[in-house]
Amino acid sequence: MAKGSINVSVENIFPLIKKFLYSDHEIFLRELISNGTDATLKLKHLTTIGESKAEYGNPVIEVKIDKEGKKLHIIDQGLGMTADEVEKYINQVAFSGAEEFLDKYKDSAKDSGIIGHFGLGFYSAFMVAEKVEIITKSHKEGTTAAHWTCDGSPEFTLEDADKTDRGTEIILHIAEDSLEFLEEARISSLLYKYNKFMPVPIKFGTKEVNDPEHTPATTKDTEGKETTEPQKKITVDNIINNPTPAWTKQPADLTDEDYTSFYRELYPAQHEDPLFHIHLNVDYPFNLTGILYFPKMTQDMAMQKDKIQLYQNQVYVTDNVEGIVPEFLTMLRGVIDSPDIPLNVSRSYLQADGAVKKISSYISRKVADKLKSLFNTNREEFEAKWNDIKIVIEYGMLSEDKFFDKADAFALYPTVDGKYFTYEELLNAIKAKQTDKDGKLVILYTSNQEAQHSYVEAAKDKGYDVLLLDSPIISHLMQKLESTKENITFSRVDADAIDKLIAKDETTISKLDDTQTKALDELLKEVIPSDKFMVQLEAMDSNATPFMITQPEFMRRMKEMQASGGGGGMQMFGNMPEMYNLVVNTNSDLVNEILSTEAKDKQTHLITQSLDLARLSQGLLKGKELSDFIKRSYELLK
Repeated sequence: MAKGSINVSVENIFPLIKKFLYSDHEIFLRELISNGTDATLKLKHLTTIGESKAEYGNPVIEVKIDKEGKKLHIIDQGLGMTADEVEKYINQVAFSGAEEFLDKYKDSAKDSGIIGHFGLGFYSAFMVAEKVEIITKSHKEGTTAAHWTCDGSPEFTLEDADKTDRGTEIILHIAEDSLEFLEEARISSLLYKYNKFMPVPIKFGTKEVNDPEHTPATTKDTEGKETTEPQKKITVDNIINNPTPAWTKQPADLTDEDYTSFYRELYPAQHEDPLFHIHLNVDYPFNLTGILYFPKMTQDMAMQKDKIQLYQNQVYVTDNVEGIVPEFLTMLRGVIDSPDIPLNVSRSYLQADGAVKKISSYISRKVADKLKSLFNTNREEFEAKWNDIKIVIEYGMLSEDKFFDKADAFALYPTVDGKYFTYEELLNAIKAKQTDKDGKLVILYTSNQEAQHSYVEAAKDKGYDVLLLDSPIISHLMQKLESTKENITFSRVDADAIDKLIAKDETTISKLDDTQTKALDELLKEVIPSDKFMVQLEAMDSNATPFMITQPEFMRRMKEMQASGGGGGMQMFGNMPEMYNLVVNTNSDLVNEILSTEAKDKQTHLITQSLDLARLSQGLLKGKELSDFIKRSYELLK
């Protein structure tokens, strides 16, 4: 039996592991199973190329709990090790100095990938174990099994063992503060979390299933009643993982049903099927595979995030893919798998890493290409899904210039009448009627078709198209479109009188002379509160609404942008009070009646009632003022 000290450059590696990796101590199981998987796959390669004479067979990795003995066993049937290899790979740990470790990685020491980064995957066992044993036998012919033991100090023992089968068994003597890892439910949940798609079958106990070779017989009793014998059960290994998940296969080998089934496997609690999927598969200049799914979206963007699972060679790492997947796509679901992502460093380093930037750019481009293909292949179906996917596309247009440029081919602009335009189609459809006297194209829209119904109808009566733009970030997107596209402006239909929104050369002549106009202005100022409304006298068609409340586009949009995350530069707008204009049509019959009425109280009543009707149409009449309006309206019916 050999004894010795583990070759580390710090006095004691184990307290360091405990101290700085303790919050992620559950990942020890992931690390040990990953090591077993590597050993198994390496053996497969060596047998394939003829460098190993071992019979590969159908190896599994087994996890066993010995609750009474307070032990956890991880057993593989991989390469195994000789005593010399144990000495080399286990005892001679290449580890940088403690100070360098702390200084360089203090911000990411709790990252679940850092252990593997330092070649400490095996030593993560000491986060939960007071003693660890390795019993291992190499695949090489004529070798003797080895038994290594260490109690958490730098001292170890290494001796021969009587193990006869190839592979490695790691025995963890679980510490008193980690007894949770002797619970079947805890281990089962960890295996499912980290290892459910590992490429080697993982066995955890057994389970009973129906015997496929047994068909229950049906017989009749003495009274002629049929009875069926019980279904025969058999005990089989409980394999907890799917070694060949969909993303490891070629798209040509998968059907739509395969993709949907895999989605349900990823998200068993999700009852709605995804709208469509994007299969990622690239091997140059980096390695990346995966499948992204577009689920039905909600208006709450924050609720959507952290649904994409990141894997490294089929080993689960995290569901926080910020910095790897473009931010606007973090609302999607699915899997990304890449061995080229540096998972063991700080997030700021990750975001600056060249390989990660290329991966992020590739994913963005791939998604844009897929959306364009879906649009071109079946536009009708794409239009039907637009409301469920628009928030991702609009967010992408805002956050990435390259995606913004590509989106011209598939981003849609729906109208209140159910028509869908691409940007180019929209310009061609409205430029003849909706170009103002200064040559600027005015794109009219509503954010709420019901609430702004009268304004929408006024625009449609002019033959104008009105878009329905109601996503929470649409104000930001309109701002970007106005600054990027040439000679266009967006105006909500209630931003002004329709003849003012799209001003033409022709003007409507007012029926009032200067004296009447001045008198009307003075009457209105006596009744209408100046701190709430700015009165505008406008000569419009006599059939147009007599009193109309509008909200200036610029100020309202700035407030919306600030409310939905416009940044510090827009804080000033969020703190400003709401601004409204009261547009009074000087050519309306109502104005004529107000001026011709001699009774002062009737004039006041007509103005107040008309103002309240305008406020009611904008949802601005509330509380006591609404109650007074209703009471006043009933009195008119008497």
